[in-house]
Amino acid sequence: MNLNASQQQFILHWGEMSSRWGINRSMAQIHALLYLSEEPLHAEQIGDLLTMARSNVSTSLRELQAWGIVRVTHRLGDRRDYFEAVTDVWQMFLTILEQRKRREVDPTLEMLRQCLAEQEGDDETGAHAAQRMRDLLDMLETLVSGYEQLSRLSPSTQRKVLSMGPRLEKMVADVRPFKKGKKA
Repeated sequence: MNLNASQQQFILHWGEMSSRWGINRSMAQIHALLYLSEEPLHAEQIGDLLTMARSNVSTSLRELQAWGIVRVTHRLGDRRDYFEAVTDVWQMFLTILEQRKRREVDPTLEMLRQCLAEQEGDDETGAHAAQRMRDLLDMLETLVSGYEQLSRLSPSTQRKVLSMGPRLEKMVADVRPFKKGKKA
């Protein structure tokens, strides 16, 4: 496999963006390469194409497999492991979203619940901070609930729901914000 200029640009950009998302640059570049590749690649090919150390390639491939966006395949007569990326962009997006939720949002929800439980007996000294944490917890729980409802739908229904943005906006245009204690 030879990489043309646009493929190289995509791989470099994917790696640059990943560091902004808190993901290892090499791991993201390997993912981008496998996503673009027509055929599964073995670790040596990946290292050669991206000029990466074998150890870096191996570590990144293990992590990509743990995320569920790269899988191992084999070829008859070849003992090497070959790797391919999930190519369905919706499946890839939802898998990454689930991993981010599990690794980042779930621990944050647990921490917020613990902090609020510890603050329950505290009088006014922490009331302001507790309210801020409660607001954040409520927002995250609402987002997680929406995500969980969406994830139970079939992939085609998920796509339809996500593409309904303008129609949903129109449907709720007449709904005004409701504040506690006041009539709408």
